[in-house]
Amino acid sequence: DHPVVHVSWHDAIAYCRWAGVALPTEAQWENAARGGLVDCRYPWGNEFQPEGAPRCNTWRGRFPDAPDTGWNVGTVPADAFEPNGFGLYNTSGNVWEWCADWFHADYHRKTESIDPFDERPGDLRSQRGGSFLCHDSYCNRYRNPSRGANSPASATSHTGFRVVALR
Repeated sequence: DHPVVHVSWHDAIAYCRWAGVALPTEAQWENAARGGLVDCRYPWGNEFQPEGAPRCNTWRGRFPDAPDTGWNVGTVPADAFEPNGFGLYNTSGNVWEWCADWFHADYHRKTESIDPFDERPGDLRSQRGGSFLCHDSYCNRYRNPSRGANSPASATSHTGFRVVALR
């Protein structure tokens, strides 16, 4: 019921090859995460907590020492929050998700295609979605266009992956 974690990019790619699927490119991931809401910060709109209700699993309370009592510290089940407009769960928060691209700071400046897949080798692989450790005091990367990165050999308790079908 929870996302698979402690998965490196290399582990995720091995699974994809075995299962006949792929990691999404950053553009595919962002399009899917938006759920049809093109200009919104989050998969559900522009307000982080509409009517005061959490819509994703991020750190609650004062980070890093004081989580809100009664709130989970760690992953939550995949369907703990409402899905986005495409029926996808937890595209914001819960765990970082590996993408196929290498990470480069100029990603958003690439305009030659609708899916600017970055194959230029680098030291880091792209991640999207933020995690349960994100808190607005230092990391608000649970927004749709936000990006993260890590070395492809890294595996953490707040990193997982999502796959796309191959055509």
